[in-house]
Amino acid sequence: MAEEKKLFKVKIDNIPVEVEPGTTILNAARMIGGDVVPPAMCYYSKLQGSGGKCRTCLVKVSKGSEADPRPMPKLVASCRTTVMDGMEVANITSPEVLDARKGVVEFLLLNHPLDCPVCDQAGECDLQDLSYEHGVSGTRFEFKRRTFEKEDIGEHIKLHMTRCILCYRCVFTADQLTNNRQHGILGRGDHSEISTYIKASLDQTNFIGNVIDVCPVGALTDRTARFKNRVWFLKPVDALRECHDPNCCGKTVLWMRGDEIFRVTARKDKYGEVEAFICDTCRFEKKEPQDWVIEGPRKVARYSVISQGHYVGVHKPHETVAKVMDGRQPKLLMNIHTVSEVNQPTVDLSKIEGPAHSNDFPKHNGVQ
Repeated sequence: MAEEKKLFKVKIDNIPVEVEPGTTILNAARMIGGDVVPPAMCYYSKLQGSGGKCRTCLVKVSKGSEADPRPMPKLVASCRTTVMDGMEVANITSPEVLDARKGVVEFLLLNHPLDCPVCDQAGECDLQDLSYEHGVSGTRFEFKRRTFEKEDIGEHIKLHMTRCILCYRCVFTADQLTNNRQHGILGRGDHSEISTYIKASLDQTNFIGNVIDVCPVGALTDRTARFKNRVWFLKPVDALRECHDPNCCGKTVLWMRGDEIFRVTARKDKYGEVEAFICDTCRFEKKEPQDWVIEGPRKVARYSVISQGHYVGVHKPHETVAKVMDGRQPKLLMNIHTVSEVNQPTVDLSKIEGPAHSNDFPKHNGVQ
C-alpha cells in the first residue's frame, strides 16, 4: 500500500490551501485563484528555469512555518520561493507589497515607450494591464530613454527591442522547443538586449513562432498580422486541424473578422500561458477558413477589451433573396437614387453666394 503524500497547509491572504511539498507560493496562490494570485511577467509554468527576474510577484511571508514562525525579513519572489508547512503569506492584504509592486512597475516603464496606440500588443498586453492596476500616474525618470537600432530577425517575427523588459521567456522557448537557438541576451546591465549574434534569422526552425505567444509585451509580434487590425475588432474562435508535425497539437485560436483570418495563435489559459505549443506552419501559413475545423467561439475574460466584439455564434446567416425568388439568384440590384435623381440637385451649391438655403432649389411638381 502506497504511503499518502504529506500536504503542507498554507495561508495566503488568510485563505487556507493544502499543497504538495516543493510547490511555489505563486502556484499555491493559483490553486486558490482570484485576486490573491500575484502577477507574473517572467514566470512561465511551461518553461523550465523561468521566473525570478521581473520581481512583480513579490509577496510578504509573515510566518515562515510551524517549526520556525519567524517572518522573512524581506519581500520574496513568489515564483521562486517554495512553501513550508504552516506558512502564512500576505499579497493584496499587505500595503508593503502593493507599494513595492508600484515601484517595480515604475522600473519596468522607465525605458518602455508609450506607443500603446500603435503597438499590436495593445489590448492583450500584460504590462499594460499591470500598469493600470499597480502603476502610478507619473514617472520620476528624467534621463533619455534607451534606443536600439532596428534589426531584421526574419520575415515572420518583428523585434521591437525598446519595448522589451528582459523577461527571458523567448530565450527559454527557443532553447527548449527548437534544436538550434539563434538568439539570446547580448550585453550586460542596461546594455542588455535580445538579439542574434551575427544578424541571423529566427525562421530556421518550425516552432520559433511561439516566442510571439510567450512575450508579455509587444517586443515580438507577428509580421503577417502587423498593423492589419486591432485585437478588439477581431473575433477569437477555437479551431483545429490535423497537423503533420507530431510535436504540434493543431489546436489554435483563429482571430477572424468575417470570413478572413488575420492571425493564428496558440490557446492560452486564464493566466496567459500557452496550453500547448503550435508549429509555424499552423501559425503563419494556414490563413484560409477551409484549412481549419472551427469548434466555436473562444471564451474570453469578461473584463477583457476583446470581449466587446465577441462572437455569440459562428454560423453565417443564410441569404434570403434566393428563397423569395424560388431559388433564382438576383441578376441586378438597382440603385433607386440614380433613377429618381433625388441626390442630384440642379444647383451647384459651391457657386451660391453665402450659405445655401432651401429656396435655392427649383420646385419639382409643386414640391420644394
